Order: sequence, then structure tokens, then C-alpha cells
Amino acid sequence: MDTLREDVAAALRRFEHRPADRPDLKRAAVGITLVAEPAGLVFLLTRRATTLRGNPGQWALPGGRAEPGETAGEAARRELSEELGLRLGPEAELGLLDDYPTRSGYVITPVVLWAGSDVELVPNPDEVGELHRVPLTQIDVEPRFLTIPESDAPVIQLPLFGRFVHAPTGAVLHQFREVVLHGRDTRVAHMEQPVFAWR
Repeated sequence: MDTLREDVAAALRRFEHRPADRPDLKRAAVGITLVAEPAGLVFLLTRRATTLRGNPGQWALPGGRAEPGETAGEAARRELSEELGLRLGPEAELGLLDDYPTRSGYVITPVVLWAGSDVELVPNPDEVGELHRVPLTQIDVEPRFLTIPESDAPVIQLPLFGRFVHAPTGAVLHQFREVVLHGRDTRVAHMEQPVFAWR
């Protein structure tokens, strides 16, 4: 398990995180939370509760808006605790992926977190409709890119569960795959969200 953790941490140390200089946007963070299971590494992915006002029913990494004075890591770990009941310390933070500006007014910083093994999760039903432990092998796939008349940028679609996960979650997971699984400095901040997420 220590070897897996170090492999991920080493890949992130080699990667140069690009922050987004967007003071006009609110700051947010999401956690790519890794859990070591007997069959290999998985990450935690949720489907937002359908009762939520913002983006109900959409696939999401645990996360949300950063509070004043919080680092991205602190915000991601707090949101993980609030959504899934999993409390991690600062030592769980392995590194950052690129900031992703969203059409809904946020700049999201993805934080890769190490949760270890034997993780007990208690999803908050007010925020989480579904919780999935997704093997990393399931995101080691080529995404699909679409063109839309509303934007010159490509819309990314990541195949998962027989359907597609869009940006920002799809873009963040694609960059994680490229950086951690393949050692490639692929950038995704320019990738577009579908029009239905432009709010």
C-alpha cells in the first residue's frame, strides 16, 4: 500500500500545477479520494442528490466552495467529511491537478487525497444520492470530444458506467488518468462543459 501511495505522490510531484488567475470566480475544491482495496486502487465518486438546488443528479467528486482563508486541501477535506463522513488530515494530501474554471462561476482546484484502506463511509443523504467506489482501470479510457455551436472549445465526455461524465468532473478525471497513470502533462482547463451546465 505504501508503494501505491508513493507512486501517486511521485507522479503529482513531477506535474506542474497550473492555477487559474480568475479573481472574478468563486474558489472551490474537489477531492479525488483514493482508497486501497484488495483488487487495487479505487476513487470515490458521487451522484448528487436530486433535491439539491445546484446540479442535481450530476456525477461529482466530493467537494464544494472554499470558505474564506481555506486552502484547496482544507476545503476538499472538509467537504469530504461533510458529504461522506470521512475525516482525513493534511498528510492525506498528495498533490494538486490544474485549476478548472467553470461556467457556473467557480474555479475548482482538484486535490488528490489518500484515504488508505478499511475506509468507513457515511454518505450525507441531503447531498449524496449515490456513492461509487470506482476502480482506476475504469477511467483509463479515451474520452470522446464533441463540437458545439456555442463554443470553439471541445466538450469532453468520459465513458463511465455505460454513459458519459462531462466536465468539470470528466475533465478532472481525465487529467488524473493522464498525469498519474501515464505520466503525461495533459491540460484540461480549456475543455468545455455541456450547455446544460452553463448555469
